[in-house]
Amino acid sequence: VQLQASGGGLVQAGGSLRLSCAASGRTFSSYTMAWFRQAPGKEREFVSGISVNGGSTYYADSVKGRFTISRDNAKNTVSLQMNSLKPVDTAVYYCAARPWSMSSYSDYGRGANYFYWGQGTLVTVSS
Repeated sequence: VQLQASGGGLVQAGGSLRLSCAASGRTFSSYTMAWFRQAPGKEREFVSGISVNGGSTYYADSVKGRFTISRDNAKNTVSLQMNSLKPVDTAVYYCAARPWSMSSYSDYGRGANYFYWGQGTLVTVSS
């Protein structure tokens, strides 16, 4: 599967952005999806994940209550609505896919569990 992330940009603190990830392939509905991010000079970190049918969602504590992940299996897309953005949210955001289900936060948060990665989209939040 190929993943194409979009929607990044420059926004002021307190603003909002919506990231989208379009996936190719006919079996998108069987993929666990997630967003990770990597800030300059820092390691990649888990942001949010969503189960194959969208029934379960997971968030890093740092974004809980501000970000919302969703998916549209009919359109092969996963989105990340980001509100109340902070300068610390500045990073390259990557969408990731795994062709099987997972069931625990720790599994969702482990980058090695994902088989496919998008190219990343840059989010810059100014203070």
